[in-house]
Amino acid sequence: MKEIRLDSPLNGHLIELKDVKDPAFASGAMGKGAAVKDPDGKVYSPVDGEITVFFGTKHAIGIHADNGADILIHVGIDTVNLGGKFFEAKVAQGERVKRGQLLLVFDPEGIKGAGYDTTTPILVTNAFEYDKITVTLGDKEITTLKEEPAAEDSAEAEADAEAAASAEPEEDLSGLPKEERVAKLIWKYVGGRENVRSAEHCATRLRLIINDKTKINEKAIENIDGVKGQFFAAAQYQIILGTGFVDKVFDVFVAGTDLAGASNNKAEAYAQMSVAQKISRTLGDVFVPIIPVLVATGLFMGLRGACLSMGVQFSDNVLRMSQILTDTAFAFLPALVCWSTTKRFGGTPVIGIVLGLMLVAPQLPNAYAIAAGEAQPIMMDILGLSVPVVGYQGSVLPALVLGIFAAKLQKWLKTFIPDVIDLIVTPFLTLFISMILGLLIVGPIMHWIELAVFGAIQTFLALPYGVGGFIVGGLHQVIVVFGVHHVFNALEVQLLATTGVDPFNAIITGAIIAQGGAAAAVAARTTNKKKRALYISSIVPAFLGITEPVIFGINLRLMKPFLYALAGGACAGAIAGFLHLAGTGMGITVLPGTLLYLDHLPQYILVNVVGFAVAFALTFTLFNPEKEDEQ
Repeated sequence: MKEIRLDSPLNGHLIELKDVKDPAFASGAMGKGAAVKDPDGKVYSPVDGEITVFFGTKHAIGIHADNGADILIHVGIDTVNLGGKFFEAKVAQGERVKRGQLLLVFDPEGIKGAGYDTTTPILVTNAFEYDKITVTLGDKEITTLKEEPAAEDSAEAEADAEAAASAEPEEDLSGLPKEERVAKLIWKYVGGRENVRSAEHCATRLRLIINDKTKINEKAIENIDGVKGQFFAAAQYQIILGTGFVDKVFDVFVAGTDLAGASNNKAEAYAQMSVAQKISRTLGDVFVPIIPVLVATGLFMGLRGACLSMGVQFSDNVLRMSQILTDTAFAFLPALVCWSTTKRFGGTPVIGIVLGLMLVAPQLPNAYAIAAGEAQPIMMDILGLSVPVVGYQGSVLPALVLGIFAAKLQKWLKTFIPDVIDLIVTPFLTLFISMILGLLIVGPIMHWIELAVFGAIQTFLALPYGVGGFIVGGLHQVIVVFGVHHVFNALEVQLLATTGVDPFNAIITGAIIAQGGAAAAVAARTTNKKKRALYISSIVPAFLGITEPVIFGINLRLMKPFLYALAGGACAGAIAGFLHLAGTGMGITVLPGTLLYLDHLPQYILVNVVGFAVAFALTFTLFNPEKEDEQ
């Protein structure tokens, strides 16, 4: 038995590949191994060998070990989009390295702040040569054994080979180098050169922006010898080729085209989005960096609520300390939102922080005190109009709009203010103009709109007999498919800031687990061992609140399981609405979400069980994956 044992090149928490939030890694298509969650920011060589791949973006390292293993260390998910920011290389491609030598230093918090997951897969890309692969970190180790193909798998592989052979182009490509043959076949099956707007690649994947998705022959691309998988994500068509080989294919793919210098896929992807998707992506960019703080706050609130419900008595000082933990983020929420918005739109982040703090300045009447009747707004006469001036504790829209305005204003001022006085004059004018506009115009208008919109949403979610929850639970994952679900971040933040709880979280958790239930039924009825293993690896993230792998890898591709999962989500949402279930925070669902419902745990478990059971039962009873494959 040939085996390899690797010490993890990073410190952190060792997890299985199936738990990585990326289908290319989770499925094992790129290789076998493990991953490190929450790494500490340093990458060391796990072997003696040679650096065969070190991307200019510095996010991925390929090593050919002296013992013959090809190892890929991929820092983070989709971090190629950072363009090397937050990374510092300590070695270069082609350099010999020793086991334990420092290869790379990176800033985990900076990467997370930019909205990217730092989970780092560690893969043996030539895993087919090994019967056993083990990755160790401290006292934990993860072992992957070589899978022996079953008889039905072999038959299917032969059928796929025949199908691929019949799908080969008329011209004879057998004499071409492998990378040229793969590139030519990809061009053929993606619909030709007129169907590709731009192309780039990361450490393992060819990433294309496509004009017309209907022209792609996905089955034929999967059958190309050298292609390990394909899927759509973030408006990109991604074809998995593997380290080293993807460089060769990319060079051939763009040769002789105007794509050779076009590597701004992120901008192209954004340009292809609908208006709703652009709004959703922008809101996601704004709120994702502050969600971890709100998640932590929600956990504190849940723990305190659970303790109080069990009769635990707190002293005044302990209760006051707990309130500092739970209330600070929401009291200064405008500062967080304005900071993130200003940063997102290219302004100076510290100006955003100060503007946000101005919206909750202690000199202004506190919004919570006004709502309780303990304070009155300051009335100011502006051109004959009486304008109420108040603090905006817990408000989102005023800070969001003011942050956009301040960033745009600062950029405009820099176009004509001389550099010699820019450091003083630009911040002064930006803060002064934005403060006046925020307190007297933007604040009152946006606050009124905010109250109207979120009041209507709260009324809808509270419709009798769980009607609102039924509709939201049934449609939420459809919205996820269209990529506009980030718009709900603003809704959840506002619900928590104004009411202290988040009923939306309780509704969507059932919709999320329902996708896992439908996929579990597909896996249970699948006799092909290879497919079943792939399905199961995609299902696990759904129990952690991540549905993209299971939606795009199983349910949506087969369609009927996706529809049955929507039915399960609708039933679970209806129960959550009927019970008026609400979490003490946001950002986590399903198993991790239990921490937000410690004082309503039975109801939360019921919602998840119903979502899973309905989707599983419908799919297991009404859908046969074997017949679907035959068709």
